[in-house]
Amino acid sequence: MDTMNLIVAANIRRLREERNLSMEELARLSGVSKSMLAQVERGDGNPTLSTLWKLSNGMKVPFDALTVRPKAPYEIIKASEIQPLLEDSGRVRNYPIFPDDENRRFAVYYLELEPGSYWQSEPHLRGTTEFITVFGGTVEIVAAEQSFSLSRGESIRFKGDAVHSYRNPGEETAFCI
Repeated sequence: MDTMNLIVAANIRRLREERNLSMEELARLSGVSKSMLAQVERGDGNPTLSTLWKLSNGMKVPFDALTVRPKAPYEIIKASEIQPLLEDSGRVRNYPIFPDDENRRFAVYYLELEPGSYWQSEPHLRGTTEFITVFGGTVEIVAAEQSFSLSRGESIRFKGDAVHSYRNPGEETAFCI
């Protein structure tokens, strides 16, 4: 794994080049000397937070754009290797397949509900929308004070920024994403 200095170096170089800025131009815009900028882009030394803030402001990018770790062009996730989040004494298992992060505006969870299980979710961030597809069994979802019963092959979209719940009224384990 790359050190943070190398991650920052690669991000600054990439962002500078995406904006068609020379080192001289970024030095002028940020107030960071060209020699310091060259040192940072090589991954040498330990740039201060102040230096990094100057560079992010000079390029007009959020600070975390300098520290974000590169993403691989693909990612294989095995549910069997993920520790599920448990509800209802472990009868509801919520696997964070692709949890949200600060640079992605969505998340994917795999949900298993044993027969008779129930989970009430707190409201998510304002404006959140949930998309649920049932792949096995039956799931009853209460959202916006309305109850919906979904079976295998059915999907629902609803506002997740209010209290909502999931219940398995069936006699077999339900699976949904």
